[in-house]
Amino acid sequence: MDISNLTSEILFETEKGYSYQCDVTNRIIIDFLGTTSSYKIQDFLIFQRKVNSVNIFDMLYDLSDQSDAQLIEATKRNFSRMLNICEIVQLRELLNGTKFTLNLHSLLCDVLAVNHA
Repeated sequence: MDISNLTSEILFETEKGYSYQCDVTNRIIIDFLGTTSSYKIQDFLIFQRKVNSVNIFDMLYDLSDQSDAQLIEATKRNFSRMLNICEIVQLRELLNGTKFTLNLHSLLCDVLAVNHA
C-alpha cells in the first residue's frame, strides 16, 4: 500500500524532516533524516519529552569523544539512531513544532465546537 495515499496534510516541516498524521491508523508519522517512524499520540509525547531531556550543554562542554553523539531511542524501538548535537537540536525542532501544531489544532477544534453549540 502506498503510504502517501494514507496521509493528510503535513503537520510540521523543517529542512531535515517532516511530520504528518496518518488518517487510517491515527498515528503521528515522523520522517527525520530519511528515517521514518510512527507513534501513537502518547508514545509521540513520551519520545518528544525524552529528546527534550537530552542535556545539550553537557554534551557541548564535555570534551570526550563519546559526548559528540548520543543514542536516541523511542519507545517500542520505533526510532533508534546515534545523533550528533546539531541533529538532536534539529529533531527537537521537528518534534516540538509537531506538538505545537497538534495542540493548536486541538484548541481550534475546541473553539469551533463551542461556537457551534
